Amino acid sequence: MEFDLIVIGGGAAGFFGAIQAAEMKPGLKVLILEKSSKLLSKVKISGGGRCNVTNHCFNPFELAHHYPRGEKALKTIFKMYHAQHVVDWFAAKGVGLRAESDGRIFPLSDRSETIIQCFTRAAGELQIDIRTGVGNVDVRADGPYFIVETEQGNTFRSPKVLVAVGGNVNLHFYDWIKRLGHTIIQPVPSLFTFNDSESNFKDLMGVAVANAEIKIAGTKYSQTGPVLITHWGISGPATIRLSAWAAEYLHQVNYTFDVLISWVGPVKEEAFRLSLVEHKRTKGKQKILTNPMFQLPQRLWQRLCELAEIEESKVWQELSQKSLNKLIENLIRCPFRMKGKTTFKEEFVTCGGVDLKEVNVETMESKVVKNLYFAGEVLNIDGETGGFNFQAAWSTAFVAARSLAG
Repeated sequence: MEFDLIVIGGGAAGFFGAIQAAEMKPGLKVLILEKSSKLLSKVKISGGGRCNVTNHCFNPFELAHHYPRGEKALKTIFKMYHAQHVVDWFAAKGVGLRAESDGRIFPLSDRSETIIQCFTRAAGELQIDIRTGVGNVDVRADGPYFIVETEQGNTFRSPKVLVAVGGNVNLHFYDWIKRLGHTIIQPVPSLFTFNDSESNFKDLMGVAVANAEIKIAGTKYSQTGPVLITHWGISGPATIRLSAWAAEYLHQVNYTFDVLISWVGPVKEEAFRLSLVEHKRTKGKQKILTNPMFQLPQRLWQRLCELAEIEESKVWQELSQKSLNKLIENLIRCPFRMKGKTTFKEEFVTCGGVDLKEVNVETMESKVVKNLYFAGEVLNIDGETGGFNFQAAWSTAFVAARSLAG
């Protein structure tokens, strides 16, 4: 069974690459091989079933800053294909998109099924052959062709192969790619929430602060933004972004680490202290516990006051220096002892994968094996939450398709 192009992986990058290549070169005979029985499974569940297609960041250079791994390569790739191109492509296919206030872009239907139907319809029109449940594959070069064998004993042949199998924390997942001569950067999880080993704030689950700063103690890693208290620990966009940037470090320390949260965002301690001293002077008769400051939720403010040993009846003019110091400490360096992680819903991402040094990012072709191409999360590229990982999939797949079609 011979094809002009075999795409290994029926996810976002695989489908997009197959469709783009077939559109650029009419008549191209393309085969998609998918290990599981479901196509585009990650597209289906992403964004809570709404599919966060990309992000409203249309400057290629700024867009690349949202990737802990792969930023340098993506600066080149995004010059060729970025978020605006994706929006335009879907519009041409009759799929309207809209941006939310935080920059995430979704289909107007708010249904991931809209994106899946767009892909499957396009693949059908282009007569792309799709096989699911093919099991593990093995790929070997045989003269000018690649021989692709499946676990079920099926054999396919093609002069060109696009690898878009996604990521996996199991190193054995990449064995067949290593046999082709490629180096695999250790895969580890990214995009997760933190488990609080002491659960001191468990009863405040659901409380959120819009502009907090969260830091990993003793490191340079920090993020600012919404932080959410959950029944297992700490979540929210800032936490999940932090997990991406610190993914390799957190794996090294076996997900046992200390976190410091400033519930009032990034502040300079001396100026912050002076503001509280001034508040104490001007609002001396005001009760402390029942009048939250800094727009903090009442329940969180009350807990921070309790940790500072401030009694319910206390007014500001009665506040001791010791309690003031404790309150400041818990407002700007609230400590949490973390042990373990929880995958952020369906947004699981792997950092690590095929070493980018072995891929020509102008074409996405392997520097090791001619006519072998890569796209998507199988590469050592991963982004923050917010549509950035799909954008990397679309862009790498487009660049690979353009070269494949040529």
